[in-house]
Amino acid sequence: MLQIQGLKKQFGGLVALNGVSWHLPPKQILGVIGMNGSGKTTMLNCINGLYVPTAGKVLLHGKDITGWPVEQVAREGIGRTFQVPRVFPHMTLLDNLDVSQLHKGRTAEERYAVSVKWLEKVELYRLRHNMAEELSGGQQKLLELARIMVSQPKVVLLDEPFAGVNPGLAQLLISVIKTLPTEHDCSVVLVSHDLTSIYQLSNHIIVMNEGSILSQGSADVVKNDPAVIEAYLGA
Repeated sequence: MLQIQGLKKQFGGLVALNGVSWHLPPKQILGVIGMNGSGKTTMLNCINGLYVPTAGKVLLHGKDITGWPVEQVAREGIGRTFQVPRVFPHMTLLDNLDVSQLHKGRTAEERYAVSVKWLEKVELYRLRHNMAEELSGGQQKLLELARIMVSQPKVVLLDEPFAGVNPGLAQLLISVIKTLPTEHDCSVVLVSHDLTSIYQLSNHIIVMNEGSILSQGSADVVKNDPAVIEAYLGA
């Protein structure tokens, strides 16, 4: 589904990504963990077109999309959320979801039906006529996820979806994310500091450190890797 080959990103003399490679099979959740500054968000930015990589490739279904503009990457089927939600604050929840479907060729009635379905799924339907700026931070993250999903992406990139979210909404987010591969036919890259959620949701986990992959494998493999323990807790 999604393949990263030797991805590298430099900012002047700073090497933020140093030859990262991995692949994400269809209908799987890849968990990505690492300390602040380890390159996690930089990697997502290179995948969805916010950054042009210094070297390496991003392949979607075998197609090279390296360096494509953000809007072209989105149309190709890669959706993205951010650590700080980027909703359209002065638009209603319905309009936030409607604008994400305009390129799909759906009628207004079809777009409305899809929007209602996803607002119900993230438990925001009762607020459908509210402005997005009126939502809490956690609710905005739910709206941002719904706004991605109405366009039926092939790959969803989630950047710290649980950060700053109260436990109740975090559990709702977890339950929705868990259904994405099986019910909505997409793969997920989940970047999070919430290790409990990463271990619970991920089929495979990679651990990043200083721009490189330090370890990877199942939750049990990663949790018991001495290199990971040292990176998080010290020698």
